[in-house]
Amino acid sequence: MTFTAKLAAVSSRHDSLLCVGLDPDIAKFPAALQGKSDAIFLFCKAIIDATAGFACAFKPQIAYFAAIAAEEQLQAVCDYLRQTYPHLPIVLDAKRGDIGATAEQYAREAFERYGADAVTVNPYMGFDSVAPYLEWSDRGAIVLCRTSNPGGSDLQFLQVDGQPLYQHVARLVAEKWNRNGQCGLVVGATFPQELAAVRNIIGDMPLLVPGIGAQGGDIEATVQAGQSATGAGMMINSSRAILYAGTVGEEDFAQAAARVALETRDAINRFRTRVVA
Repeated sequence: MTFTAKLAAVSSRHDSLLCVGLDPDIAKFPAALQGKSDAIFLFCKAIIDATAGFACAFKPQIAYFAAIAAEEQLQAVCDYLRQTYPHLPIVLDAKRGDIGATAEQYAREAFERYGADAVTVNPYMGFDSVAPYLEWSDRGAIVLCRTSNPGGSDLQFLQVDGQPLYQHVARLVAEKWNRNGQCGLVVGATFPQELAAVRNIIGDMPLLVPGIGAQGGDIEATVQAGQSATGAGMMINSSRAILYAGTVGEEDFAQAAARVALETRDAINRFRTRVVA
């Protein structure tokens, strides 16, 4: 099954557009996990088990693992997801952006080492930097387009042929790069007007939408701007607001995460425009 088909299937099955981000910060772990050699895996496993029924995808952020030499625990997290919840896509948030043989190795890292269904990539170096990921026709390449951070405007709003650069990227991906129907775009929830503009350009392509929860993006505005014609087509990501929903260090963190994940999924669904076949 391709990434896009897998995403569509689980979004329907779980009635969900919620993507749960896995950004493990050991300083916020409960005392029972502190000092354990596999604390990151155990924390992520508990979050996954608590929220899997409400999610359409999981998005591990590679930097939170690599910074403390925990890549083996990231592999274990991805293995656990594939074995226990094979219907849920894994979106590796790596934001890779290189060319040639180096990009080929990054693609192998994402799709062979970690077994991800999709990976975030940076288009700044052009098609050469994305092409190696597209060789994996059943996997997804989620291209940075209009990011949720304020500094994204430094480049993404520059005018190119009379349109902002982020819209140029959206057209390029939708019209030229998405040859196998495997591409998606990253567009932040903090800019709903830009999100709507991208949706108008790309049709039903999937969007990874960070920025709700801790970053302050409005759920109603996000859903209304970014949903596809069928009321789907989005992975609306929430990380810190779910992972650390309870008091930092409390032992029932997984239950708190489940509660907020359910609330977030249901809040998203309240604003979706359903299309009945």
